[in-house]
Amino acid sequence: MFVYLDNSSTTKPYNKVTEVMMQVLEKDFGNPSSLHSLGIAAEKHVKSARKSLASLMSVPSEELYFMSCGTEADNAAVIQGALSRKHRGKKIITTEVEHPAVLEPVKRLKDMGFDVEYIGVDRKCRLDIKSLKEAVTEDTVLISVMYVNNETGTIMPVEDIALFKEEFNKKHGSSILFHTDAVQALAKVPLYLKDVDMASVSGHKIHGPKGIGALYVKKGLSVKPFLVGGGQEKNMRSGTENTAGIAGFGAAADISRDNFDINKKAMLNARNRLLEGLESEIKDITVNTPKADESAPSVLSVTFEGTRGEVLLHSLEQDGIFVSTGSACSSNKSGQSHVLKAMGLSQKEIDATVRFSFSSFNTEDEMDYVTEKVKQAVSRFRKLGSFR
Repeated sequence: MFVYLDNSSTTKPYNKVTEVMMQVLEKDFGNPSSLHSLGIAAEKHVKSARKSLASLMSVPSEELYFMSCGTEADNAAVIQGALSRKHRGKKIITTEVEHPAVLEPVKRLKDMGFDVEYIGVDRKCRLDIKSLKEAVTEDTVLISVMYVNNETGTIMPVEDIALFKEEFNKKHGSSILFHTDAVQALAKVPLYLKDVDMASVSGHKIHGPKGIGALYVKKGLSVKPFLVGGGQEKNMRSGTENTAGIAGFGAAADISRDNFDINKKAMLNARNRLLEGLESEIKDITVNTPKADESAPSVLSVTFEGTRGEVLLHSLEQDGIFVSTGSACSSNKSGQSHVLKAMGLSQKEIDATVRFSFSSFNTEDEMDYVTEKVKQAVSRFRKLGSFR
């Protein structure tokens, strides 16, 4: 049996996505900026995809800008957002559990003279919202908090932060920007972006292609482009558009929007079935993901005491099951997960943690198979490691 449970790293593209991309690559391959018919045909794909993604995100299409990936969108939002407000202050607030695509540009801004305050989380990766609010001062120019954590699935209080930011700006005459990395939230949970200034998303997390992302920038914001050149994307992101990738992203957005409730239920059913199986069949495990109303249905993080997650990963792979030990963007680097560390897990607990991440393709029968194979792998490892 083949069971793919690493959907937070990347997803299998929908058939419709590959069909649309092939059409663009083979027939409508013109440059969207060209004035001839091939260019116009390509431009239509870009316009259509922008409308599709805007519909999924519930934002105006004219406030969406296509970029090469979620990482570029995060970098553009964080760096350019902070720089656009540097005359107002130098403080940036983020969390200890952000994706490296946010943490690294924040580090760069710190090197440029900005002050950075990192807000902590609890044992289930829930943000300390009180500490965040207390950290905000009139010198604050940017708050960046992810929508859904990529390692635990925890939903962050984006709406509360956005409303607080609006109230603080009005009361103090500030112009704080609020950015959210919504890469793991898109098509998984309903998005609240009404009072959010910028939001980053990615195509390959919702069964679209790799190499394409987008940044939502609220109308009226004075944020300079991250990449300059030919002035594509209304001067917000120069460079010839990845038309095939954009078209594929649009197709994935359409399917995700039309099947949002069905897909969410399928992911939740699969996660619940696996969770129930693991808890009933395997002793001495700890679930790091919070309850269903506090987390996206797409992620389940579990610590198997007395084991090593990397060994479990490769053992399960031999049975046709694909999981991860954490963020794929950091999996090839040495050291422990900064997310699990911030949650208070010990090094042994971090090393014993596995992330299962789901899509609507997963079934409950698959989860029963996974439960049995995980049980066998954990039992073997614990015997070899003298667990008792």
